[in-house]
Amino acid sequence: MTEDERASEDGTRSLTERLTPWRARETGANAGLTGRLVRRFAWLDASLLALIFGSTAIVVGAGLVQVSLGAYEMTIGQAWAAVVNPNVLFDPQAWDAFLLGEAVPEMRTESLIVWNIRLPRVLVAVLVGMNLAVSGAVFQAVTRNELASPFILGVSSGAGLAILLTLVAFAGVTLVVPLVVTEITLGLSALLPVIAAVGGIAAFLLVYAIAWKNGTSPVRLVLAGVIVSTVFGSLQTAMFFFADNIGVVQSAIQWTTGSLTGVDWEQVRIAIPWTVFGLALAIASARQLNVLLLGESTAKSLGMRVERMRFGLSAVAVLLAAASIAVAGIVSFVGLIVPHVVRNVVGSDYRKLLIGCLFAGPALLVAADVGARLALSPAQIPVGIVTGLVGGPYFLYLMRRQESLGEI
Repeated sequence: MTEDERASEDGTRSLTERLTPWRARETGANAGLTGRLVRRFAWLDASLLALIFGSTAIVVGAGLVQVSLGAYEMTIGQAWAAVVNPNVLFDPQAWDAFLLGEAVPEMRTESLIVWNIRLPRVLVAVLVGMNLAVSGAVFQAVTRNELASPFILGVSSGAGLAILLTLVAFAGVTLVVPLVVTEITLGLSALLPVIAAVGGIAAFLLVYAIAWKNGTSPVRLVLAGVIVSTVFGSLQTAMFFFADNIGVVQSAIQWTTGSLTGVDWEQVRIAIPWTVFGLALAIASARQLNVLLLGESTAKSLGMRVERMRFGLSAVAVLLAAASIAVAGIVSFVGLIVPHVVRNVVGSDYRKLLIGCLFAGPALLVAADVGARLALSPAQIPVGIVTGLVGGPYFLYLMRRQESLGEI
């Protein structure tokens, strides 16, 4: 071996020796990062993935059936082609029209009917299903009561009463918000989620006040919720006698029974910001919800301010329920059924439970809305009737199946 070859070999060996510790560190770092990721997402198991894929398939299938129904007939294939039409999907002007309320650009008849008229109904059903399912799951953790939901705890009735009062007493009222260089005119329809949230919060606080006696219990909370729901339901019925316009009465009936008939992109625009905000807060609070399930004394020993956390999470659940009621009315039993079904599939860990509710809630409501369209076709019944017909027997099934029904 020549001196040049020996020098080259020595240089290569020296470089290899210098790189070996770096490679070891790099391998260790990658292994550490992989390990942290595996530990962080260990809760993402096969049962949750199966629920996600199954629910997504139901939403896609039922949604395609929904957008193919109507006076303008089209096949499932034509509906799918209209939904995935790249001339609409990648057109900024179309999305400005859908999300910002600008003028709708010219497009083919099938795409115009699907995107501008029928698809918003599916999207609203998805948003409402998400909101109600997650809201019910949060309420069940906050109260440690598997019977809790926005409907049973009076939140839906309070939010519905606030919206009915607005529709009947303040119809046509607009608010002018002065800014530095201009002013914005807002109709009350844009503030319906806020109005519904105020009504829902007031109802929930009233339920807590009635149930409070040196603390609360699952049975007392449910009974107080039934009382408040009954009283507020009677007040909602009384509001009909003060409505002179038949259109207001019909709109009020839609709110009290829960309906997706006639929804459009305006309802999507109203619901999206409140939905994103509320769902982000709920998912970020999964760990706190798990701690609340351990009991008040255990949560306090772990440093949690239980009452403050309980009311903060309740406010998030009320906001989600209110955003749903503002665009679809009072859709019953979704917040009760979906968390139970998801809990039976993935368990009680709220990291999995909330994600499962995000997918199972839309699956239930989109499928129920298809049933509402097909049950008495060509007439349409409110989707709240379908969810009530499903939820009632399921509630009875829970009572018969479980000897101890109440606390989680």
